[in-house]
Amino acid sequence: MVELSAALQNGDALVTLAVLLIAVALFISGAMAPELVGLLSVSLLMIGGVLTPLEALSGFGSPALITLMGLFAVSAALFRSGALDRLRELIASERIRTPRRMVGLLTLVVAPISGVVPNTPIVASLLPVLETWCQKRGIAPSRVLLPLSFATLLGGTLTLLGSSVNLLASDVSQQLGYGSLDLFSFSAIGVPVWLAGASYMLLAPRALLPDRNVPDDQLSTNQSLTGYFTEVTIPGSSSLVGQTLRHSRLQRRFDVDVLELQRGGERILPPLADRCIEAEDRLLLRVTRADLLRLQQDHTIQLASANRPSADHLDVVNAEPALSSEGADGQKTVEVLLPAGSTLAGASLRELRFRQRHNATVLALRRGQQTVQERLGQAVLREGDVLLLQAPLDAIRGLQASNDLLVLDQLENDLPTIRRKPQAVTITALMLLVPTVTAVPLVAAVLMAVVLLVLMGCLRTGEVQRSIRLDVILLLGSLSSFSVALQTSGLANAMASDMERLLLNWPAYWALLVIFLATNLVTSVMSNAASVALLVPVATQLAPSLNLPPQALLLTVLFGASQSFLTPMGYQTNLMVFGPGRYRFFDVARYGAGLTLLMTFLVPGLILAQAGGR
Repeated sequence: MVELSAALQNGDALVTLAVLLIAVALFISGAMAPELVGLLSVSLLMIGGVLTPLEALSGFGSPALITLMGLFAVSAALFRSGALDRLRELIASERIRTPRRMVGLLTLVVAPISGVVPNTPIVASLLPVLETWCQKRGIAPSRVLLPLSFATLLGGTLTLLGSSVNLLASDVSQQLGYGSLDLFSFSAIGVPVWLAGASYMLLAPRALLPDRNVPDDQLSTNQSLTGYFTEVTIPGSSSLVGQTLRHSRLQRRFDVDVLELQRGGERILPPLADRCIEAEDRLLLRVTRADLLRLQQDHTIQLASANRPSADHLDVVNAEPALSSEGADGQKTVEVLLPAGSTLAGASLRELRFRQRHNATVLALRRGQQTVQERLGQAVLREGDVLLLQAPLDAIRGLQASNDLLVLDQLENDLPTIRRKPQAVTITALMLLVPTVTAVPLVAAVLMAVVLLVLMGCLRTGEVQRSIRLDVILLLGSLSSFSVALQTSGLANAMASDMERLLLNWPAYWALLVIFLATNLVTSVMSNAASVALLVPVATQLAPSLNLPPQALLLTVLFGASQSFLTPMGYQTNLMVFGPGRYRFFDVARYGAGLTLLMTFLVPGLILAQAGGR
């Protein structure tokens, strides 16, 4: 730490280190949304005099960031034109009958697609298809959902467009003077990584993936342990009044699990089978989505009715819930996920005044394996929660642009006619081909593709704006500037010198292995974009001592940040499948540890081979 101590005599380095420590603490704690952490860091660096406004904000105008904005629109056009409908049909086909075959399809077909299309919308699109496939075949979703996430992570390093982090690394590389990355700059590494990862997932013992489900013979009829949590009230006119739960129509007609009975101010816990139902009783239920929609049509109960005013529910439910998944007034029922960094996490629906804020009724809540014992309006939301909402179509379209909620259902009304599919696929293919065989910059090809997709009717102008993830743009733009501060303050050079002493006389392979593993572990607890922005300026300084080109070190950090297989928080797609798969925290590490170990030994060797190192 000799060089670092000396560097801290410089005021700029001291300010940069202080901001770095604050940012890392906030990233790890999750106390603030990642994009806000990035903006806070940039503002503090400007206030501290480390960066001028022009230097601090240069990342927001970078070609990589503009490319990413265009790519969001291109991806939206592919999905809304039905370009991936054939894949959804293949997953649901009779040819895929076993988890092993499904994993093969995910790793060999879905993974390459995520080399061009961002993995988050892929997982969101395929998640309900896989859940239906599991239900029909009596297979636990936990057998296939984590492989879905991992497959998209493997595919994300096939091309520069596979992940927003790839584009951030390209931007940082250019800012540091090493030149930007080309579309296929690291495909020679990404393809072996994909094939090795696919082989591991196909050959991995079945025991590594848990069987989080009820017995197979009950799966088609009893999924109460995997459903949503909701509330119902018993009106005075209900035929259930005076009956016990055991013999009531509620238990005979619906696949529900009664978790609690609330009567006045009293909370009555199981066993409840022999309890007589009284008017105005409120029941906390665990129920599947299908039965929840059926419950809406049953006049013997009311779904969390607001007919009786209650502060717990004024912001959660409609006074007159709709009677179907799509009502005459354009009401639709959709699932939404609270992604990592959502500002809604940590507050209850009542505190958020959710209905007024989003014009959407929360019908139910799903939280993986955990049981939600609070009343629906009082339940404190967490990252990874899935809400079942009912809202007008316009309100749902508004949610699609939200950074706090991720809509998991596709809105069929948003899809152009199927006749636009060939145009969308052709334009996307040309977008990839033209920069490869001509001197046209990638950013120009992407922007031209967006314009053509709108002109050809594959995408509406308003959908271009809604498709852009503002949270990602703010995070990457701010972190890109942060990397410049590490370099200009001398802090990156000082940290690299101390690291060089630690790795003195180490062979290049083992040095790269340590850097890869360290990056991977850091990414497991904070944003992979933050890992790239913070570690690339330091790692590339080691290039001369290892007799390697700087981009070899950059790719080591990039792949270490992209292969996040150890925790649910390591990547957003891991969190997306965590609840629906009923996984527990260490399930991810158990399945991903072998894959992480494989990549730790494989990637440094591939990078050295590409760099011509020994």
